[in-house]
Amino acid sequence: MAQTEAMPAIEQPRIGKPGDPCTMVIFGASGDLTRRKLIPALYNLAKNELLSREFAVIGIARAPMSTEEYRKKVSEDIKQFATDKVDPDIWEWFIRRLNYLSGDMGDKGLYPRLKDLLDKVDQDHSTHGNHMYYLATAADFFGPTVEHLAEVGLMQQDAQRWRRVVIEKPFGHDLESARLLNQQLLRVAEEKQIYRIDHYLGKETVQNILALRFANGIFEPIWNRRYIDHIQISVAETVGVEKRGGYYDKAGALRDMVPNHIMQLISLSAMEPPVSFRADAVRDEQGKILHAIQPMSSEDVLIRTVRGQYGEGMVGGERVPAYRSEPGVPEDSKTETFVAMKLLIDNWRWADVPFYLRTGKHLPSRSTSIVIQFRRAPFVLFRDTPVENLMPNQLVLNIQPEEGISLRFAAKVPGPAMRLGAVNMNFEYTDYFGAIPSTGYERLLHDCMIGDATLFQRADMVEAGWCVVSPVLDVWRALPARNFPNYAAGTWGPKEAEDLLERDGRHWRDFEK
Repeated sequence: MAQTEAMPAIEQPRIGKPGDPCTMVIFGASGDLTRRKLIPALYNLAKNELLSREFAVIGIARAPMSTEEYRKKVSEDIKQFATDKVDPDIWEWFIRRLNYLSGDMGDKGLYPRLKDLLDKVDQDHSTHGNHMYYLATAADFFGPTVEHLAEVGLMQQDAQRWRRVVIEKPFGHDLESARLLNQQLLRVAEEKQIYRIDHYLGKETVQNILALRFANGIFEPIWNRRYIDHIQISVAETVGVEKRGGYYDKAGALRDMVPNHIMQLISLSAMEPPVSFRADAVRDEQGKILHAIQPMSSEDVLIRTVRGQYGEGMVGGERVPAYRSEPGVPEDSKTETFVAMKLLIDNWRWADVPFYLRTGKHLPSRSTSIVIQFRRAPFVLFRDTPVENLMPNQLVLNIQPEEGISLRFAAKVPGPAMRLGAVNMNFEYTDYFGAIPSTGYERLLHDCMIGDATLFQRADMVEAGWCVVSPVLDVWRALPARNFPNYAAGTWGPKEAEDLLERDGRHWRDFEK
C-alpha cells in the first residue's frame, strides 16, 4: 500500500473540507485553459488544504512528452499564471502528483493505456479509484471521449468509487445539437456523473445572489413584480475576438454567451426559494424559470432583439480593427459581436417585469453586472418643491471586474430647499473579506471533487436555454443583417440597443459614470 504523504503545513486556516481522494484526468493538458486556469486553480486548492492528500493528476495531450518534461513545462507556466506567490514546498508536493500521457483523443488505443496508468497512479497515491475527467478540448470531442472511456470501463462506478466527467461549454451549437449531445452522454453515463461547467458560476458575486436573496429578510419580500420595475443583465467585454476569429465566426455573441452564462444569471436572479441548498433543489427552481421564459414569435424577434457587429474604433486609447478585419474572419461576415434582448417570464412573481440583457465585444468597459431597478416612489409629496423627478432605487450586483454590491437611493441635499441627490452605498468583497487569489475555477473543481453539482448545469437546463435562443437564431439565419458593421469599437453597441429600452421609457445603466 502506498504511503500517504502529508501536505506541507500552511499558515492560513482551512476554508472548507478537502475534496475526496481522486485522480483528475485533464484531456487537453497542453492547452491554454489548463496552464492559465486549471493548474493554478489546483495549486490554490492545495495551498488552502482543499485537495485530498490522496490526489493525483494525469495530463493528456498529443504532444510527445515524458512526465518529467511535462512537469518542467508546468513549473515554468505556473510562474506566469499563478494568482499569488508560489510556495516551493507546496508546489513540490503538487508536482510529484502530476503525470503525463501522450495520445490522440480520437484514437481508441489511448484509453486502455489510460486505464493502465490510472491503476498505477491509484496504487502510488491511494486515490481510491475515484476519477474526474476534465474535457478541456474542442466540443467535437465531448461525446466520443466519454463513449471511449465507457468502452474500457472507466465510467463505471459503484458504492466505493465514483467517476465524473467535467464538460466545458459550448454544450451544443443549437437546440438539436444540445439534445443530441445530452443523449450521447446519457447513453453511457448517469446525469449525476456529468458536470457541465460554467466558469461564471465560480464568481463569488454569482454565488452570493442566493445568499443576498435568501439570507436577508429585507430583500426577498420586495423581490417581485410589485416592487421591481425591470432587471438589466450586462456582460460587456473590452476585448475583441483576439485570435479566435475562426471559432467565433461560427458561434457569434448569441451562442457564445446567452444560453449559458446569461441564462444562469437570469435563473439565479429570478428563481423561487429552493427547499434546501442541495444541488437538485436549487437546479429544479432554476429550471422552472428557464422553462417559464416567454417564447418569442418571429415578430417578437424583430421587435425585442438587437444584433450588432463592431467596426474599427478606439478602445482603451488604442485604435482597433473592425471585426471583418480580424484574422480568420470573412470579409463579408454576418456574425454578430453584440446582442441585446428583452425577455419576459410567465409566472406569478415576474409577470410584466422585463429582463433586458446585453453582451458584446469591444465595448467601452469590462463589466458584468445585474441591475435590479425598483419602481419609482409616488411623486405626490414633492409637487410643491423644486424636485422635478424621483430617481428610482437600484440594486447592482457587480460580478466583474470588481466583485461587490451597490445600492442607490435618494437623500436630501443639505440646504434650505428640498433638493434630492443620489447616494450609493457600495460593498466590495476585498474591503470586507480580503482578497483570496482565485482563477474562478477553484470552487467548481472542489465541488466536483466532493460531488456537489449545485453550480453545474443539468441536461434540462441546457436544453431550456437553447429553447429561448432558437427562435432568434432561426430569424437571424433567414434574414441576415445588412447593416454590419453597425457600431464602432469602444461604444455601447448599435443605437437600436438604446431604442430597445427607450421604447419602454427606460435606459441602460451607464457603467462609465
